[in-house]
Amino acid sequence: MKTISELIERNILEDEFVEKRKRLPLHLKFPVITISREKGSGGRPIALLVAKKLGKPWKVYHKEIIDEIAKKIHLENELVNEIDERNIPFIEEIIADFFGKRYLNLNSYYRQLVKIISVIGQRGYAVIIGRGANFLLPNSLKVRIICEMPQRIAWLMEHENFTKREAMAQIEKSDAERGDFVDAVFRHDPKKAHHYDLVIRTGPNLSIENAADLIVFEAKRRFKL
Repeated sequence: MKTISELIERNILEDEFVEKRKRLPLHLKFPVITISREKGSGGRPIALLVAKKLGKPWKVYHKEIIDEIAKKIHLENELVNEIDERNIPFIEEIIADFFGKRYLNLNSYYRQLVKIISVIGQRGYAVIIGRGANFLLPNSLKVRIICEMPQRIAWLMEHENFTKREAMAQIEKSDAERGDFVDAVFRHDPKKAHHYDLVIRTGPNLSIENAADLIVFEAKRRFKL
């Protein structure tokens, strides 16, 4: 249950969204950053830092959040309620433009995930991690985070307490699963650089904060924030 102050704050915020969006070209009305990343490259902490630096009303949506929304109808309804009802028909257009009739051939869970990503895209002010969102939302700022293998292994060993062997196994498994997911749903290879506006290689010469700063700089320029 939201408090009165939270409801008032939300309503004021939504009014500000409406007024701000009226002044923007169509492709800038719903600013979204999509972050595709290699496991161990720092993608999630970068996304969280980007949202923090951009400030309210930006939110981060990662795999667990998107999956949870897709599983629970009340969470989906809450998300839908956050967008202007006049924009709801655009969600079907986004899906139709990308998938066409192939959408019906996706299994029900994939169809729901695609719908949720589209709804988040219409809400705007979102940093979406993974799930192939960059393919579905062409007007987003599309970022790919990569990292050299030794650094990926070192960071997983440091931050998740894996042994070297465990870290290597996790990376191999994650790379395969993410590639298979994007191929199955979007029929693309997430490793190809031309799918992205920015490809950032983290490591000794470019920290998590450096990467976040680059993304924030480009987001402000792109979306006139």
